[in-house]
Amino acid sequence: MCYVSTGTHLRGLETTATYDPATQEFILNSPTVTSIKWWPGGLGKTSNHAIVLAQLYTQGKCHGLHAFIVPIRQLGTHEPLPGITVGDIGPKFGYDEMDNGYLKMDNFRIPRENMLMKHAKVEPDGTYVKPLNAKLTYGTMVFIRSIIVGDAARSLARACTIAIRYSAVRHQSELKPGEPEPQILDYQTQQYKLFPLLATAYAFHFVGAYMKDTYRRITGNINDGDLSELPELHALSAGLKAFSSWIANAGIEECRMACGGHGYSRCSGLPDIYVNFTPSCTYEGENTVMMLQTARFLVKSYTQVSSGQLVSGMMSYLNDLPGLRIQPQQVAARPTAVHLNNPSSLVEAYKLRASRLVEFAAKNLQAELNRRKNKEDAWNRTSVDLVRASEAHCHYVVVKLFTAKLSEIGDPAVRAVLNNLCLLYALCGINKHSGDFLQGGILTDAQIIQVNQRVKELLALIRPNAVALVDSFDFHDNVLGSVLGRYDGNVYENMFEWSKKSPLNKTQVHESFHKHLKPMQAKL
Repeated sequence: MCYVSTGTHLRGLETTATYDPATQEFILNSPTVTSIKWWPGGLGKTSNHAIVLAQLYTQGKCHGLHAFIVPIRQLGTHEPLPGITVGDIGPKFGYDEMDNGYLKMDNFRIPRENMLMKHAKVEPDGTYVKPLNAKLTYGTMVFIRSIIVGDAARSLARACTIAIRYSAVRHQSELKPGEPEPQILDYQTQQYKLFPLLATAYAFHFVGAYMKDTYRRITGNINDGDLSELPELHALSAGLKAFSSWIANAGIEECRMACGGHGYSRCSGLPDIYVNFTPSCTYEGENTVMMLQTARFLVKSYTQVSSGQLVSGMMSYLNDLPGLRIQPQQVAARPTAVHLNNPSSLVEAYKLRASRLVEFAAKNLQAELNRRKNKEDAWNRTSVDLVRASEAHCHYVVVKLFTAKLSEIGDPAVRAVLNNLCLLYALCGINKHSGDFLQGGILTDAQIIQVNQRVKELLALIRPNAVALVDSFDFHDNVLGSVLGRYDGNVYENMFEWSKKSPLNKTQVHESFHKHLKPMQAKL
């Protein structure tokens, strides 16, 4: 069987595929680079084939990145083919068992048929047939970025399940003198750490489902010849991939620390969740670069709206820019329109924030262009503003999709619980980015104070259902791989049993005693 790895890092300008019409072959050349493994078998020591993204050259012209199936080992002997240098890149953060590898190609020839030609093609005589849309080439990456959002939800949900279950088992200190030690989940500070992350896990779950459904729908439209929504899908998948993986990565670590010293042990399961998930912040695109890709689409949409055109989809709020632009005399009156206990009203607040930051970044970019006339330099000098705009846009999308999901829940009791989670997610975001809401005149100082108070009230409302909310993720103990997060709550007995299995406990006296300590004692 041929095991396939992605060539997501095999795409620098030096990685080239030059077509030779005389032999109807592509000649591949590349520097030594690394490749990220997705399918079973890795690359470094296991795969027989790789999918390589390379700059396509034909008839003297470069046509950008295209994908090629490249055999790298001789079937039967598994020896690298002539012109191929391949191996393992060495130990990695949490992935030592994966043979991620390096690959170098030196004038390596493959048949023309090895180019993936669903969209773009090279005719036998070397004529290049371009795709209907250049972004079709990135279909696989868009798909992977879409599913990373769901993976962020699952990984954060696993971490929350462990931390919240353990916080319901662990008792410590006294809330009131003379009374039994309470569960640490009863402490407001513990709730403040964990419940917003629980709300985030639910939010990302709904967004992940939306991205999967949207990808399938738009892929179907593309097959029918409708490519109108592809650019937004590309931009949204890039931004949400970065937004969700950054937040989930930090949230998993927060859950670990919320478990105190026991969270440090691998028996908690949290270190493994962290090291398995954290690479997503850089694979399939480093997150800052992803946010800047989203920013390009935001700026393009803003430019269209400024010229009188309408934009659709998640960008449609930019159509109201003239009405959303806050004038100084409007600041005092506008905040009263935002109702802090209404998720739909909070969606509008996030819409105002996103609109303001997109406009701010676009205007700063234009100002830099007017001064320098150099697009690349102007873009670089505005990139911090552009990333902020992308983050605000993604935050708005998440709040919007979470709120929209509430109306689909038929059970009033379940809807009430999820309504509180949705409010907590949105209000915690306002707390964290209060400057944006204040500077934009979206909320007043008094409302920001109310937000802080309402967050604390929501923590108390969520507390009775917290364990049930993580149980509803329905992770089997084998999936959690955690002593602390066991469904039956028998943490300490099983922690002791887990500890006894340590390799150091195979003997009562470790060999180091006889080798080092005993000779030292003999000299005393």
